[in-house]
This record gives sequence, structure tokens and C-alpha cells, in this order.
Amino acid sequence: MKGKGSGIRGQGSGEVRSQKLEARSQSADSGFRALPSVDKLLESEELKPVLEHLHRRMAVRAIRVYLDELRQKIQAGESAAFAQDELVRRLERERKPTLTRAINGLGVILHTGLGRAPLAKAAQEALADVSEHFSSLEIDLETGRRGSRYRHIEPLLCELTGAEAAMVVNNNCAATMLILSSMARGKEVIVSRGQLIEIGGAFRIPDVMQQSGCKMVEVGTTNRTHLRDYKNALTPETALLLRVHTSNYKITGFTKEVSLDELVALARESKVLVVDDLGSGALVDLSKYGLPKEPLVQDSVKAGADVICFSGDKLIAASQAGIIVGKKKHIDLLKKHPLTRALRCGKLTYAVLERTLELFLDEERLVKEHALFQLLLKTPVQMQREARNLVRRVQADLQDRAGFTVKPALSEIGGGSLATESLESRVVAIRPKTMHVDELARRMRLHRPPVFGRVERGEYVLDFRTIRRDEIPIIAAALLSVFHQ
Repeated sequence: MKGKGSGIRGQGSGEVRSQKLEARSQSADSGFRALPSVDKLLESEELKPVLEHLHRRMAVRAIRVYLDELRQKIQAGESAAFAQDELVRRLERERKPTLTRAINGLGVILHTGLGRAPLAKAAQEALADVSEHFSSLEIDLETGRRGSRYRHIEPLLCELTGAEAAMVVNNNCAATMLILSSMARGKEVIVSRGQLIEIGGAFRIPDVMQQSGCKMVEVGTTNRTHLRDYKNALTPETALLLRVHTSNYKITGFTKEVSLDELVALARESKVLVVDDLGSGALVDLSKYGLPKEPLVQDSVKAGADVICFSGDKLIAASQAGIIVGKKKHIDLLKKHPLTRALRCGKLTYAVLERTLELFLDEERLVKEHALFQLLLKTPVQMQREARNLVRRVQADLQDRAGFTVKPALSEIGGGSLATESLESRVVAIRPKTMHVDELARRMRLHRPPVFGRVERGEYVLDFRTIRRDEIPIIAAALLSVFHQ
């Protein structure tokens, strides 16, 4: 009887489970049936205002993705119901370009996420010219035959840096990888432990060296590396000595590093090469303008480095590019390397880079016309005036919704350039009364064009180091709009 009774109880438990599963299945079926069809939504009068501005294929895609998400939740037994407001929000997002103009109120001039510095006017004009028409990218105008695309920038770079030859690839990481792959594959490369940097996006020098096929030989310690460390590490398998400028961090205190002059002297004595990865790549002495000093490309050339590489979109503030200069025999080999074609740049990069480099030939013109220098050299008085201008435009209308304060702050150059240095700035700090500060930041980002500001201690902060005068009316309109939503 006990066994029989036990069996009955087991059967009853199974029946309960079966009933629950059946109820869950019925609930899911009911949930599925409650979802509208794609065709019905496409014909909906309520969605017509947003759908008429969106290509049908993109609308179908967005609707299907949303409905599939709801079905998955229903299948998992979660509460999920169709919400038209959510679908409208998604469709609105689909119809707007994802790459768009943005207003940088973060105070970081070379902000990677915001595309780094704006281009100079001359570069903008060149970009429009070659994008609207055919171009002379790889045609020699004298002969009418195929020529080299390097000719657009090589004479300029040689004049500006004093190097024998130059070329460009699509970014500085690519430049480093190409150099090591061409000059040291299968051989040893000596580098100081204190220079094994990690750049944005978790790209690390050791990883780049490994992908280049060379063997990394670390010398010294994190904070102190001596010339003897390099000398003791030299073997018949050594191809080159690599110096990497730590542009995105600084080690201070009990430190020691070997100068480029010393490395070059050791390399000549040992018949190996020296490669100098400068990262940011300064072509003018920033200290003349009261800014922190950054190693000059010209100084590396004078010191005798065989090959030097640096970025085109940091302190030069042109298009994204990895610029390589140095001795002609090495640059010529790099130009012929199989990787070079995979890493080469197109006409838009050359157009922007050529016109931007031309500005560096005349430093007085550079300071007046280059967008980066206009931001770097903004004075506290100028920023204070612009910040008060914004407050005057919105305070009367929004005084019941937010408090506004103009105050001093510190901003950054960013982009892995002079990372430990700060610049004096002025900000407008907004303390919202009718919404959470994070919601204010979100709404400002969703405005067109999006406005980016910092959230600090309950305030939404707009930094006028990176806000341009012509953007003040746009920011004012955005604030009025988001607070009245």
C-alpha cells in the first residue's frame, strides 16, 4: 500500500507539473497572439509620421527585431507586452544617421569617441573638393601615367621634419606593426619595460610586436632603465632598438630612462637600427604657447633615429593616419612591403593631411587657422565670456527648472597626448530641479545635434574649452527643448 500510495503521490506531482507547463504554454500562446504583425504595423496610421521618413527595409528590420525580443521574453515566461512608444523610439533611432555632428562639452579636446579635433577650414575644403569630384590621387599630371600617392604628403613631411623620406598608413598602430614586420620579423627587438604601453581599445605594444613576428626583449625595470641594460641585451639576433614615447601616462619619482641620442650612439656602434614611436607626434614646440612640452619629430630626426612614426590625428589634428618618416633606404623598403597595401590610406585621408600639413609651414597662420590650436589657446577670459553668454540665453526661462553657475575647472588635451597635463577652463554647471542629472545628460545626448557634457556631483557640466562660439545658440536651444519635454 505504501508503494502504491507513493506512486499515486508521484503521479499527482507529475500532473501538477504538466498542468503548470500547459498553463505556461497557453499563456505564451496568448502572448504571441497579442503581438501585432509586421504588416499591420507597417500600415498603422499611428506609426505613419515616423515611417514616412524611414526606408521600408530599415523599418521592417527594426520592427522584426523588437517583436523577436518580445517573443523571446514571452517564451521564457517573462512579462512582455507590445509598447507602441518603444517601437516609435526605435524607429526614430533607425531613421537618424548614427555618425553625426556632435557638440563636445566634455572639455577633452582630442576626444577619441567624438572623433578628436575638428579639421581646419583648408582641410574641410580639400575634403569636399576631392569627395565631390574625381581626383589626382595616383596620376602623375606631368606624364599622365600612374604615380605614387605618397607624393601628396612626402615633400611636406620631409620639409617639416628634416627626414629623407616619408609615407603614411591608416593609423600609428599600423605604422608600428609595419615597421617591425618589415625590419625585425624573426629577430629580436629591445625595448624598455617602462615603455610597454597600452593605447586605446586595449592595443598593447607587446601584442603589436607579437603580431609583427619579432621577438620582444624587455630591459630595465618599470621605473629605471640604463644604457647598460640595452648593451647587455644585444645579441647577433638583435634587429633594432625600439623607443616608445609614453604619451598617455607618465612615471615620476625615482626614474631613469635612456635618451634617444644615447640609443642612436649604441645602435651605430652595434650596427643595429633605432625606431622611435612618438605616438602623438608634435611638429611645433607647444611650450612656446604656455603648454606642456612634447617631443618634436624634428628632434628625433636630428638625433639620428632610422625610422620615426606618429599619429596624424592627434597633435597634428588631421585625418586618422600613421605617419612614418626616416632614412630613405628604410622607407623605400616599407613602401614595398606586402602589408603596406593592406594598410594604405585613401584619397580623403591624403586630401585632409596635405592641407593640414601645409599650415605647419607657417606657424603664425597655423595658430590662427588650425582648429586644434584655436581650442588649445582659448583664454580664461574668452571662455568666461562665452559661458556667461549661454547662461544669459536660458536662465530666465529655466530658472524654476534648473540652477546655473559659471565656475573655473580643468580640462584635458586627451587622445593619449600630454595625458597628465591639465588646462585651465571655465564651465557652466547646471543643477536640474525637475529631473535627475543623468536624465538631463541622456536627453542632451539624444538632441540633434547631440550635446555631450560631464556629470559631476549632481551637476551637468558644459566645458567651454571645447565649445565653440557658434555652438552656444545650439546648446541653448537644446537646453530649452529638453527641460520643456
